[in-house]
Amino acid sequence: MTDGARTRKIYVGPRATPELIEAVKNAGGEPTETSTAAEAIVWWGGSPAEFAEVDHEGIRWVQLPSAGVESWFAADIFRTGKIYSSAVGSYAETVAEQALALMLAGVRQLHTLARAQTWTRPNVGTLFDKTVGIVGCGGIGRALIPLLAPFRARVLAITRSGTPVPGASSTVTPAGLDGVLSASDVVVIGAPATAETQALIGERELALMQPHAWLVNIARGSLIDTDAVVKALAAGTIGGVGLDVTDPEPLPDGHPLWSEPRALISPHSANPSHLLMPRLAERVGENVRRYIAGEELVGVIEVERGY
Repeated sequence: MTDGARTRKIYVGPRATPELIEAVKNAGGEPTETSTAAEAIVWWGGSPAEFAEVDHEGIRWVQLPSAGVESWFAADIFRTGKIYSSAVGSYAETVAEQALALMLAGVRQLHTLARAQTWTRPNVGTLFDKTVGIVGCGGIGRALIPLLAPFRARVLAITRSGTPVPGASSTVTPAGLDGVLSASDVVVIGAPATAETQALIGERELALMQPHAWLVNIARGSLIDTDAVVKALAAGTIGGVGLDVTDPEPLPDGHPLWSEPRALISPHSANPSHLLMPRLAERVGENVRRYIAGEELVGVIEVERGY
């Protein structure tokens, strides 16, 4: 990629942080205040719509700050001849932790207990020896599997390729979605947001789930048909939902999900900002080092696939 004989100028911005600047320096790069003389961009603090203002023909590599990149595709920033990398996998541990929290809260009926104003005896379940389906078992799913090991959970993984995922009892391609939905006590959505995964879980898919099963989404709200979820909860055809992401987002005040007793909603907080920056800086440092050494970058975006 590069010969490493000269210092690589890397624009960090439009609102750089000390952590990212330090990461670039420690990896051997030279942070710049403008992109004019830079050959790479570490983007932070601006919207995708602002990106065109700093992009130019001399930019060879762009590091994006998010794991999901659908907003960048919508802004049409991708150009041939450049390499783009995302932060995919950087935030996997904290998001997996949120998924586990939502799963446990759901099966242990903590959502009911937290809202109760009198002593009750809810029908509490357990995660031990249950089947967990992970739809889109990428970085987050792979971080979640070890967290499930103490519960002796049987994990059914879905990946694009169907290549076996370590720790999963079985791994299938998206063609096996129906079987995973019908066999799982908890279904976790971790797939990227693309045109193919829009409303991946709709009325038909929800009908395949067991009446006690919980649906947990820590990916993107667009992967689930929200209206179909509201109907399924009202009809009692699924056990409940744990949502860190919604469609629309933010979820409007007065939306039916807010008053649904079997819905747990966290405001896209699985990866809070104070935990995000150290992990992003680590990814930036690693990729700057690799860029200078001419090695393959981590999290390269496959533009033709949409993630």
